[in-house]
Amino acid sequence: MITHIVCFKLKDNSPEAVHITRNVLLGMEGRIQELQHIEVGVDVLHSERSYDLALVTKFNSLEDLQAYQVHPVHQEVIKHMSQVREASVSVDYES
Repeated sequence: MITHIVCFKLKDNSPEAVHITRNVLLGMEGRIQELQHIEVGVDVLHSERSYDLALVTKFNSLEDLQAYQVHPVHQEVIKHMSQVREASVSVDYES
């Protein structure tokens, strides 16, 4: 299994903006066959080094992760994220 984690720092990190973006991310659930698990966490500490959201997704293989990356539903989410994010970091690992 492959775990794909992305942390997002948003330009507008008001509770309303974070909620909207969380829902956009969660909107992928059940719409991408290769996506086996999705979780979106909202930061509760709000420290100087915190990011606002964490996306945790799981795939059966690297090929499934690659299919997800180009899937039309994910591409729509990328459009949204490119407008609202200030920064992002990611990690992908075998789990």
